[in-house]
Amino acid sequence: MSSSQPVHSWNEPEGIAPRGTLVLLPGRGEHGGVYERFGRRIAADGYRVRALGDASLDPTGVTDAAAKLLRDETLPGPRVLVGSDTGASYAAALAARNTPGLDALILAGLPTGTYSADTGTGTGTGTDTGTGTGTDATVPHWEGELEQRTACPTHRGRLTSDAAFRRGALEDAPALELPALDRISLPVLGLHGADDGISPLEKARRVYSALPGAELVSLAGTRHDALNDVTHRTAAATVVLFLERLRLSPELPPIAITEDIA
Repeated sequence: MSSSQPVHSWNEPEGIAPRGTLVLLPGRGEHGGVYERFGRRIAADGYRVRALGDASLDPTGVTDAAAKLLRDETLPGPRVLVGSDTGASYAAALAARNTPGLDALILAGLPTGTYSADTGTGTGTGTDTGTGTGTDATVPHWEGELEQRTACPTHRGRLTSDAAFRRGALEDAPALELPALDRISLPVLGLHGADDGISPLEKARRVYSALPGAELVSLAGTRHDALNDVTHRTAAATVVLFLERLRLSPELPPIAITEDIA
């Protein structure tokens, strides 16, 4: 199955020299096409984006496909692995294994728990209700999942009408535990919703504190789908700023500096 992983691709505009490559691993229930808005925006700034499938359905296939893309010398560097939800856990695991070709890591909505359709909140356990695809899922449970995922009306509409999106997948416990984060020596950017009820920000802070040199950026008014919520423009801009600093040096020297004018 690793040879048949679908790849959604967005390239830099014609006539623009490519500035790097992002390989994106989606989260539970998602597929690469869910990140079209993010991919187009990042590509407009000169970066190529390659989005794969849900690694929780095919861990070996997706991670092998990601590793292959990172080794592909026809893709411009720096090459950065982006993971959302459980995709962030798989991305961290690839980084901890020193996957060749990987220059940095971006983790969005790193999971610290699971979602319960019965309560509409993040918990340590899941249930078996409200699952399904397309419009077949129980409506109240689907509305609860949407509330936890995103407040963005455009993204809510996209997920609701997307037959390939797996409703109820947030109830699945993450199949992969986080690796020992102190084994990751690459530059790391964490993006996390300040209003994330699936993976509360306070818990995420404790996880990132074990990751040497990591930068964690919280997004106000943002829920679990940190790259696709109401602050999606700010999230994308934060990613671009990180990428531009990475291009200068792995030490991430500042570019935009707030001056003290008092």
